[in-house]
Amino acid sequence: MSTPQAAAYRTFRALHEAPAPFVLANAWDAASAIVLREAGFVALATSSAAIAHGLGRADVAHAVSRDEAVANGTLIAKVSGLPVNGDLEDGFGPSPDDCAATVEAAIAGGLAGLGIEDTTANPADPIHGFDAAVARIAAAAKAAKGRIVLTGRTDLYLHGRPDLDEVIRRLTAFAEVGADVLYAPCLPDLDAIRKVVAAVAPKPINVLIGPWGQFEPMEALMGTGMKRVSLGSALFSGAMGHLGRVAARIAEGDLAAAAEGLSMLRFNAIFGG
Repeated sequence: MSTPQAAAYRTFRALHEAPAPFVLANAWDAASAIVLREAGFVALATSSAAIAHGLGRADVAHAVSRDEAVANGTLIAKVSGLPVNGDLEDGFGPSPDDCAATVEAAIAGGLAGLGIEDTTANPADPIHGFDAAVARIAAAAKAAKGRIVLTGRTDLYLHGRPDLDEVIRRLTAFAEVGADVLYAPCLPDLDAIRKVVAAVAPKPINVLIGPWGQFEPMEALMGTGMKRVSLGSALFSGAMGHLGRVAARIAEGDLAAAAEGLSMLRFNAIFGG
């Protein structure tokens, strides 16, 4: 018998198989998930940075626990009714078994997809060696197969190692051991994206938009052959920026600025109050 998680997985997988690319909007709580759903997004993701900052923690490795990260995705999926991809960092541990356990936790939590990075949680040596990175994705893919969409991610560019050949080597290996989607944040330009897309085809590629990603128009990104755009912490940062601007106006005496937000009655109706 099908479960809600299995149905969400099938819907999410189908988005990656459709001809048109799609945008994966990153929510951070129930209210943001509702706003994004009503804006028309067909799938959501979590953001490890947004979760950490919302809890008053720095965005460092394992600032949020596996249980907290999965629970955040579970909440977003429950209130939105949309498939949710979990930003589950490095799989919450160095070993292949840690990554497999994170996949199982994501499935149990109702997530439709998850991403696992090749990071180590060690600032002095932040990226796993090639063989270890591939073994970790292989274990995650074995656990995920047919049950949840697995994104294999390399953070070389994000950690100041701009080696496109090594990015392609890793993503190609991740694809070969079973990752469903490939992702390298902070690729420098459209040409680099095209090269990655060609290297891992027919597997789909995720591209990051935001402070550390691309700012290219959607039309230009579509021309590269990428399949999915994610927003990382950009929406959280934008919401906090708007809050700061409105708060500054109120502090200066413009009390009418307080009336510019969404109605609390609307959220009460949505959440059953």
